[in-house]
Amino acid sequence: MSDGPLSEEERLAAIAELLRRADALPGAAPAVALGEHMVEAARVPRRHRDALLRLTPMELTCIRFLGWGRSNGDIATLLIISENTVRVHLSNVARKLELDGMRELAALAGLLFYPSE
Repeated sequence: MSDGPLSEEERLAAIAELLRRADALPGAAPAVALGEHMVEAARVPRRHRDALLRLTPMELTCIRFLGWGRSNGDIATLLIISENTVRVHLSNVARKLELDGMRELAALAGLLFYPSE
């Protein structure tokens, strides 16, 4: 890794590593890999499973932070992107999953990623 600013790929790799560590809790239920993220299989609606598997790493990371209750501004700050870019990613996810809007996306993100403990 260089001493200068991280590239987008390096930032995503670092975030993915932190999230992998968070996923590696002992005694976890059977899980589904959504990109770099592991989600309890029971939390993934069958209706959305195939579409979720086709999301980009950035889209998955955005909905993971959304599922943790983070605002678009917080997500933008964490990922070092603009708030508008976060909105675009979330809008793309809602479209790909054929959801009715951001409230439904927020509910699904919470189902997938909000800690159960």
